[in-house]
Amino acid sequence: MRDPRPVLLAGARILDPSRDLDTHGDILVADGVIKDMAGSLRDAGLPDGTEIVECRGLIAVPGLVDMRAFVGEPGAEHRETLASASQAAAAGGVTTIICQPDTDPIIDEPAIVDFVLRRARDTAIVNVHPMAALTKGLEGREMTEIGLLREAGAVAFTDGTRSVPTAQVLRRALVYGRHFDALIVHHTQDASLAGEGVMNEGELASRLGLAGVPKAAEAIVLERDVRLAAMTGGRYHAASLTCAESLDVLRRAKQAGLPVTASASINHLTLNERDVVGYRTFFKLTPPLRAEPDRRALVEAVADGLIDVIVSDHDPQDVDVKRLPFSEAAFGAIGLETMLAAGLRLVNDGSVELMTLIRAMSTRPAELLGLPAGTLRPGRAADIALIDPDAAWLLDAATLKSRSRNTPFHEARFEGRVVRTLVAGRTVFEYV
Repeated sequence: MRDPRPVLLAGARILDPSRDLDTHGDILVADGVIKDMAGSLRDAGLPDGTEIVECRGLIAVPGLVDMRAFVGEPGAEHRETLASASQAAAAGGVTTIICQPDTDPIIDEPAIVDFVLRRARDTAIVNVHPMAALTKGLEGREMTEIGLLREAGAVAFTDGTRSVPTAQVLRRALVYGRHFDALIVHHTQDASLAGEGVMNEGELASRLGLAGVPKAAEAIVLERDVRLAAMTGGRYHAASLTCAESLDVLRRAKQAGLPVTASASINHLTLNERDVVGYRTFFKLTPPLRAEPDRRALVEAVADGLIDVIVSDHDPQDVDVKRLPFSEAAFGAIGLETMLAAGLRLVNDGSVELMTLIRAMSTRPAELLGLPAGTLRPGRAADIALIDPDAAWLLDAATLKSRSRNTPFHEARFEGRVVRTLVAGRTVFEYV
């Protein structure tokens, strides 16, 4: 495929968290990279055939890096493929997807990492990098060959939505991973405490007659994991925190200088347990949506940098497993296409600065994973999202590009949307 023709993004507000840069000007893109950036480049002699995109009123940001997305391929292509996930990602300004290992077969062998990478190169329009399984078969008993998987192209290691129940297994993984500078990403939920819970434990769950998941199921696992990180010196990342008690544990770990970081999903930052009222299964998530005070605490943790990363937690499910009684329905919601739009709600209500939001959705995950993304520095790949911050729109689930439609934001009103996405200088999405 030939390189796209040069593009001049003219007159944009340029926001680059990697340099704490917030300015106005032009961005020249050619040969797949950012060639130059200045207040005005129109009169500097543009390459022949340069496409000029007028960006007055638009914001140019580094393409988003979604650190937690389930993609069904291989094995569950009816839910999502690499191609359909990448189309949804591009529409949401996501230029890099980090896919999870809970596929069929599970990504626990180098050959499967290689398959995903080759398949993505052939079918996806955005960058795709797999996380590999932390333990063989995601069974929590025997760790995978971290060194070989990392050499094959795995960017981190996780058991997806399963927690490793045995401290000794996780300890060994952290020790082994340290030798390869590997990031260990862990789902912090004690399965025995969570039991058959389907929503946040509390008064609302009791009134709805639904089994609850206590916040202690998360905080206890995180407390254990932080102590293991202190013992081993291994790089540890909590996959999706949801409650104030966990934030207290995370804060102490960071104050102690431990190599511990954490994500929160956009769902837990913008929704709460009351959205479950009416037994709406598109709000059935794992970990579950918590009470409003916990949501506010998470938002404050993003604003002050305690939470490092915001993820979509994209988990497509088909209608057959969602249109069931709440206690029987599958967990999960899609989010690649709506992560940024939902995040802009936090900016518009004054809770989070735009620079902070983009850092958590782009620059910081790229740093943690060692990827050459999350920046608008000249010379780097031209992975760019253009945002119209004033665009008001209503989400119609039928128009989403994902193969599944289990969005918690159907008919939600948003202010701000992605209007153009570039990957290596090539326009892969344009809102018309």
